Amino acid sequence: MTTLQLLLVDDEQDFLTYASRRFKRRNVETHTAINGPEALSMLREQHFDVMVLDMKMPGMDGLEVLEQALKESPDTRVILLTGHASTEAAVRGMALGAFEYLLKPLQFEELFFKVVEAGRSAQAAQ
Repeated sequence: MTTLQLLLVDDEQDFLTYASRRFKRRNVETHTAINGPEALSMLREQHFDVMVLDMKMPGMDGLEVLEQALKESPDTRVILLTGHASTEAAVRGMALGAFEYLLKPLQFEELFFKVVEAGRSAQAAQ
């Protein structure tokens, strides 16, 4: 497997810093975006195998970003994260094409496992 290309999208800078460091220690090429428009701009300029996307952000929410992201980069696997459990949002996200839907707080190991699984799926499809 080639080096996994990951984009973390969350409006919580502490989460981005923490998760980015942990992924980089595991040899995952990690980039971060603090909001939806920034993430979409990055997707237009670079290929990412996986995007971990927060559902609740100011401006564009995760579902809006998901919909646009999969138009921009249909091969990118998107993992939705939320601290606000909503069955409706989970169902809609999966219907739009999300790879997985996870609830915060979660253990880093669980997130890492899902990112690797999604990355393998994305790379196998290329």
